Amino acid sequence: METTTLFPVIKIFLLTTLAFLLAFAITPIVTHFLYKHKLGKTIRDSTLAPVFSKLHRAKSGTPTMGGIIIWVAVLFLALLFFYIAKFFPVSSLARLNFLTRAETLLPLGALVASSLVGLADDWLNVRGQGIFKGGLRLWHRLLIYTIIAAIGSWWFFFKLDWDLLHVPFVGDFQVGWLYVPIFIFIIVATAFSVNEADGLDGLAGGMLLSAFAAFGAMAFISGRLELATFCSVIVGALLAFLWFNINPARFFMGDTGAMGLGVTLGVIAMLTNTALFLPVIGLLLVVESASVIIQNLSKKFRHKKIWQSTPIHHHLEAIGWSEPKIVMRFWVIAGVTAVAGLVLFLVDKSFF
Repeated sequence: METTTLFPVIKIFLLTTLAFLLAFAITPIVTHFLYKHKLGKTIRDSTLAPVFSKLHRAKSGTPTMGGIIIWVAVLFLALLFFYIAKFFPVSSLARLNFLTRAETLLPLGALVASSLVGLADDWLNVRGQGIFKGGLRLWHRLLIYTIIAAIGSWWFFFKLDWDLLHVPFVGDFQVGWLYVPIFIFIIVATAFSVNEADGLDGLAGGMLLSAFAAFGAMAFISGRLELATFCSVIVGALLAFLWFNINPARFFMGDTGAMGLGVTLGVIAMLTNTALFLPVIGLLLVVESASVIIQNLSKKFRHKKIWQSTPIHHHLEAIGWSEPKIVMRFWVIAGVTAVAGLVLFLVDKSFF
């Protein structure tokens, strides 16, 4: 096989490795800053969540905002090779550019913008006073997710004239203005689910690793090579993050990671028109958020809990599962569902 044919694969693996090395290298700097300025998360005693407070009291003071490592590494590599390609177009390094208007500008913008919003929430969580003490409330976050999703839906529908929705094994449908609420729902649901999954050391990071790898593979198969590279760069940065985030975590991902990656995952699903594969690939994300919603509905209408604590991983902790056991088993399941979603995508692709 010729080198030109192999180059996209080489590019993906090379940039994945570079993202890992860069994120790994900047981690000591970020960690030093977080500990020096005591940007630790406070696990307060709470009458609203007594089980959670009891289980995680020992983690109080662990720095949050660790997700900075992921999106900063991705942004740096994207801009680095973009400007190399712009000013030195004949350079060999110019071929490593993966920032293009057609494929990656929108998801990169979504990643950075939503990560910065998440960073502000993390700051309020640590330093906030008055009504913002402890960070934003759930409805604040849902509102922010909705605003970000609304901007994205406007861009897709009005700027790109995109209203096509693919239904697996059925076909493509032009849904018109319904594309806007569908887009908003996908982004908000994904961001909310990732945020809920970010509750144990390494849990959200490992689940996102499988999801982004699966969507990267689907993008590659569909010929969206730059988007596939973008996903692989996120995977590389996530791997470095997980090195330090596994139990006992050196720091937490925080909203700057969970919000940014959740929104970006949803945007990539819409950009590749594979959003309906997302519930399979991210099945555990669905389970995590569903457990919270069902628990809240049960408390509201039945005045009793179904689980000792939610999301569901906290219930498993409460009944005696160790944190590493929960995380590792969830990683295994996430890997299996990611492969299952990828298989369904391939079978569906053979139909059309």
